[in-house]
Amino acid sequence: MAHGHTTEMVVFVVLFLLVSGLGFVAARWRRPDSMHSLDEWGLGGRSFGSWITWFLVGGDLYTAYTFVAVPALVFGAGAAGFYAVPYTIVVYPLVFLVLIRLWSVSHVHGFVTPADFVRARFGSPTLALVIAITGIVATMPYIALQLVGIQAVLKTMGVNGHWPLIIAFLVLAAYTYQSGLRAPALIAFVKDLLIYLVIIVAVLYIPSKLGGWGHVFDAAQAKFAKTPVPSDGILLNGGNQLNYAMLALGSALALFLYPHSVTGVLASKNRNVIKRNMAALPAYSFVLGLIALLGFMAIAAGVKPVVTDGSPDTNTVVPLLFDHMFPDWFAGVAYAAVGIGALVPAAIMSIAAANLFTRNIYKEYLHKGASEKQEALVSKLVSLVVKVGAVLCILVLDPQFSIDLQLIGGVIILQTLPSVALGLVTRWFHRAALIAGWAAGMIAGLWMLYDIPNPAKHKEHFGGSAFKLSDLGFDTEKTVYVGMLALAVNLVVAVAATLVFRAARLKDGEDATREADYLADEGDPKVKDLELSSST
Repeated sequence: MAHGHTTEMVVFVVLFLLVSGLGFVAARWRRPDSMHSLDEWGLGGRSFGSWITWFLVGGDLYTAYTFVAVPALVFGAGAAGFYAVPYTIVVYPLVFLVLIRLWSVSHVHGFVTPADFVRARFGSPTLALVIAITGIVATMPYIALQLVGIQAVLKTMGVNGHWPLIIAFLVLAAYTYQSGLRAPALIAFVKDLLIYLVIIVAVLYIPSKLGGWGHVFDAAQAKFAKTPVPSDGILLNGGNQLNYAMLALGSALALFLYPHSVTGVLASKNRNVIKRNMAALPAYSFVLGLIALLGFMAIAAGVKPVVTDGSPDTNTVVPLLFDHMFPDWFAGVAYAAVGIGALVPAAIMSIAAANLFTRNIYKEYLHKGASEKQEALVSKLVSLVVKVGAVLCILVLDPQFSIDLQLIGGVIILQTLPSVALGLVTRWFHRAALIAGWAAGMIAGLWMLYDIPNPAKHKEHFGGSAFKLSDLGFDTEKTVYVGMLALAVNLVVAVAATLVFRAARLKDGEDATREADYLADEGDPKVKDLELSSST
């Protein structure tokens, strides 16, 4: 620990341990007769009301990525980093009806994961396996991003190396294994209160110390005016507006495809809870906009990122800003907010990924007769393995801009949209065509991500998520978010292949609209009754 950070470290450790203790206490909170089932361990008994769900889903979606990666991107690229604000606004109208439908069908049939729904909807265990593996892989870098947030705080206090990640892994592993989804649900209350406190103080106190908002924006503009990069600045320009819009839209489409987002929704006790939350969660987006402004404040305050292995770590700009501007004791509170903001989503993500493995790989292919107790045990064990995978993501991938980790996951999870999101409104797609579309989109997305360099970070590959349209033969300097291009490839292949399969079946005299006979659809009276009872 560096000299001068003792007070900050003490406050951080005390709050961190206090909240981690709540994770263990959560095993007794709203405790059922038995935790030996995925409904109880992995979904909290499907009994969370409006307030608990609001904090749980908010803690699930607004994470260490919010506090660390978004301001870091604003610090380095300017206005382009604000894409997270519009995407968290437009996402709720987009998914409002879809999530209500998903909850209804899952409630009737006992689905725990999105792949459970796909398995029933299209009658294809292979397609469900593809969706499950995709969800697990996409979740890994997202969990890694949370651990990067903790690492950035510790670096600011002079604690270096990867051993803090091991400590974070052990803490997460212990209380997640014992308490399941109840742990992050309980911790989310404290996490959100700390974040709101820190942000309100920051946006009122820091600009006043820096000479006002006018000086903050002037300092940011002066910095970007001196850089050779044409796409940065405090305003968007013609070169990055298209990518900004597509990145916001693509991120919005991806957000509730993530397994952890679905887990938070399925833990709700009824449809009205989901409706209220989709209406109230945009309040977090206002706070997100304020958090993004911390990047400009860091520029005005003259913050220089911590240098690690000869290169600056931009993830540290917000913790350093707090260190420069706040008294030591309150900087410790702010650091704890970032650290706890990582614990909540990381726990939910590891649970969601473990549920995918248990229901759609273990039970489907390894042990079809697994009991509820066996399912719960396997999920507990796999949740530990997932965290190890997240740590490996940090060691293998360069998290210089940690937001890249989330963007990679976004490109991957978007390829499940035709099967999951569109599958909720139509069964027109052929299951084999959906697999073909997924494969084409995944190959295209990974190839484009691999092909993107970042000279500023001396990276030849995986240098970002903005793909040059000129590489596709267009005479323009504009770029587009890789995820949307890959999704377009996915949809084109899925539609074309479905048309081919349907034509072939009609030619053979078969019905082209084969349906899974055990899935309740819009006409199912059980779902209709549920909709009527939930609306009263």
